Amino acid sequence: MSSAVTTFSRLVRFPVAALLMGFLLAGCGVNNIPSYEEGAKAKWSDVLNQYQRRADLIPNLVETVKGFAKQEREVLEAVVAARSRATSLQLPADIVTNPEAFKRFQEAQNQLSGSLGRLIATAEAYPELKSNQNFLALQSQLEGTENRIAVARRDYIEAVRLYNTELRTYPGKIWASILYGENKPMETFTIADDTKKLPQVKF
Repeated sequence: MSSAVTTFSRLVRFPVAALLMGFLLAGCGVNNIPSYEEGAKAKWSDVLNQYQRRADLIPNLVETVKGFAKQEREVLEAVVAARSRATSLQLPADIVTNPEAFKRFQEAQNQLSGSLGRLIATAEAYPELKSNQNFLALQSQLEGTENRIAVARRDYIEAVRLYNTELRTYPGKIWASILYGENKPMETFTIADDTKKLPQVKF
């Protein structure tokens, strides 16, 4: 009888010990790296979604401006070309840990921002365009999208900061060397781009 009790007691101890070990490891931050990584990836997806939203607004904006300012051909063509470059850029799966690919993406979006800003500024010379209902609706949507882009980039930058910090500091650095050796620091937007003045769409 005592032998059976002893055996049962040992069997019970193993799951309890495993459970306690799981809580101990969780408390030591073993899950922080994958958790922060997934958080940063989610924020990156939001950045891409907002940039795509902006790209989707541009064709209608260009057509509306063209209807009132056909002579601004050079500005219109620059926007169309910049949008084409930004949307046709092939993004590799590892873009957030690939400095060169991330830089190309950032530069393409910057060029589009600059061209779009010049297009919006052009509307100042056309009072009829500025009062057109379609243009006003697009202007409002574009302004909202630019704000969403700024928020999405800010959230992504913060998520990457948490993730990169975990990889480089203790105890995260220990877990990275033991369990997450393939994890690399993520790229983030440069200070110059982050503080870059967004296209102004208010009139």
